[in-house]
Parts: sequence; C-alpha cells; structure tokens
Amino acid sequence: MFKINDNYLKLPGSYLFSDIAKKVKAFGDANPDKKIIRLGIGDVTLPLAPAVIDALHKATDEMGSKDTFKGYAPDLGYDFLRSLIAENDYKSRGVTIALDEIFVSDGAKSDSANIQEIFSQDNKIAVCDPVYPVYVDSNVMAGRTGDYLADTGRWTNVIYMPCTSENNFVPEFPKEDPDIIYLCYPNNPTGSTVSKAVLQDWVDYANRIGAVIIYDAAYEAYISEEDVPHTIYECEGAKTCAIELRSFSKNAGFTGTRLGFTVIPKELKAGDVMLNSLWARRHGTKFNGAPYIIQAAGAAVYSAEGKKQTKEQIAYYMNNAKVIKEGLESAGYSVSGGVNAPYIWLKTPDKVTSWEFFDYLLNTANVVGTPGSGFGPSGEGYFRLTAFGTYENTVEAIERIKKL
Repeated sequence: MFKINDNYLKLPGSYLFSDIAKKVKAFGDANPDKKIIRLGIGDVTLPLAPAVIDALHKATDEMGSKDTFKGYAPDLGYDFLRSLIAENDYKSRGVTIALDEIFVSDGAKSDSANIQEIFSQDNKIAVCDPVYPVYVDSNVMAGRTGDYLADTGRWTNVIYMPCTSENNFVPEFPKEDPDIIYLCYPNNPTGSTVSKAVLQDWVDYANRIGAVIIYDAAYEAYISEEDVPHTIYECEGAKTCAIELRSFSKNAGFTGTRLGFTVIPKELKAGDVMLNSLWARRHGTKFNGAPYIIQAAGAAVYSAEGKKQTKEQIAYYMNNAKVIKEGLESAGYSVSGGVNAPYIWLKTPDKVTSWEFFDYLLNTANVVGTPGSGFGPSGEGYFRLTAFGTYENTVEAIERIKKL
C-alpha cells in the first residue's frame, strides 16, 4: 500500500491566509450588507503598468505567428530578461552577477520553499520570529523541523531569533549555530530594515560558522532610506554565503502573472560542490520556465517607461502606508514599519491577543488585517496591516479604526 509524507500531518491547521479567508467569508456571508475592507493579505490592487501591458500584448501576438512563436523557455530564463536583471538590479549598485547565476522563476514564494530541496535533511534552520510562514512550513514538509509544541508555538528543531520592540525588530545572533539562516529585508511582516553595517555583520557571521543565508529581498523596491542595502551582495563576502530571492509581485504588480528570480553565486560552495550547480539541476528537472509572455512583460519593467510607471505605483502604496501609520499613531497605537516597506506592524491594545484583535476589527470596523501570532510566537500581541489597498479604502479603514 502506498504511504504518505507524514511530515504534512505535523503542520498545525491550514495556511495562515487560508484561515483568514475562511473567517472573512463566513462574516461576509452572515453580513451581506457590510462593506469589508481587506488590508490583510499582501496582494496589490493597482493594474499592471501600461508599459507592461503593451509588452504582454506584443508578446502574445508573437505567440500567434510561426516566425516568432516560443516554446519551452531556456532553463535559467531568457537572456534578454536576465541581462536586464544583472544590469539594473546589481551592476547599478556596484555588484557583478553573471547571467548563469540568475534563475528566473514563477515567484519568490515558490523559490523560498523549493530552495530547501538542495540541502541535507539534517541541516538546522534559523528564522526570525515573527517570520513569513512559508520558510518554516516548507521545512516542516521536508522533515527538517522536529516536532511542533502547541503550548509554545515552536518547532523543536528550529532556532528562533526573536524580533520584538526591545531589539527594534532586528534579530541577534543565536546562541546555537545554525546551518541555514532565513533573512527577509525589508521585513515581512514587521516592516523593519537593517543597515548595511548590520547586514555585513550577518554575512561575516555566516562565513565564520559555515552557514548559508537565504535572503528574501522581495520588497527591495520600497526602500527609501540611504543606509538600507538593496541587495545582500552589497556586503563584502556575501557571494560565499548568500542566496538571494527576488520578486516582481510587489515592485511591479505581478501577483497574478507570477515572475521572480533567485541568485546563487558560483562562489557559494559546500566543500567542492557549487550550490549553483545543484539549483541548476533542480531547476532544469522540475521547472519548465516562466512563460515567454510573462518574461517579456518582466523585461518591460526595466524600460524607461516601466521604471517610471512602477515607481509611481510604489509611491502610491507607500502613501497608503503613511496614511495607515500616521492615522494609527494619532489614535494612540504603537506602530512600526511603513517607511521602507508596505507593511505596518502595530501592537494590539490592552494585552488583547492577535486573533482577538482580528475578530474585533472584523466585527466592529469590518476591516481585515493579519494576526501577528500567525507569523510565529513572537508575533503574539501584534497585528499586520498592508498598504496594498486602494487609497480610498485605506483612508476609510483607518477612519473606522480611529472611531473605535
């Protein structure tokens, strides 16, 4: 008789945002007259930029002609897109990344889960707490995390690095040396950032203990302050210890079209084995590439028009973040984030739990956010709001909350 992967049975409940969707649907079905404003999931609301739409149309037309039709994409992605990535995302910041170190994919979420496949099962991971759930859940599925302790919300074989108001939501080096370190900056969910000097310390630490950093830079485009690095490869020595994940979802609105990429420098090795080669083997075996029309649309993001238009979209969302942050602060809430990231991280009032505050906002203000405890034990007592709604809905949501 066939057997299942028992590790899936260790996962508590369903995925965080699936739980939220069920609660919101139940409330909506019971209250059809209520206007629900969703500031929970990090999904964009603005349409794709005109330059991107033009590229999509052109590429679609090409697929209808025998002379320009494209079949399977190259394993690593089309050269035209990877060249633009290398030039605009790295060379412009003084970093040299070779084309065969860039792997185009269908998004950073997929890559952040799939990347763990190239590592041995007995590696120990370290995660910021709170943390984007996929980092932990994908390692649970792989059998790397030990057992779940419901009373603490922790896994026995995971090193948690608490990020709280006491340390400005920036992790400290763990007492136990990990093998794999997950870092996300600008951070989801706290909206925090680290300076280049602090990130350099993490690179030095990883090289010293022989660990690899999986660096999620999905929100790089939202950085506004000077001393915040846009890529971990701005740090000396990062190429020997770091893998970087990038996404087109938030910087260009590709949540519904799916496009991202992972960078693995050839200098990053386990003994004599290049991780670049392992990921290339995995990529070629299990992935047939992002569609040509989507990669062509991605290339348009780097055009002069695309840069201008996506920059305007980012400014729109960051203005929403300002509205949320300033509105909550004026209402007496303790708030962080919202400066270099589209997320606002607020402390729940009067020792109310994260889920209690979720229910309270949904039932009294008809506003949806994300309970901090869903991101890990140190997220208890906090709540995340996103700036990805429309401006009008954002203003209305904050006015409702201020009246509570």
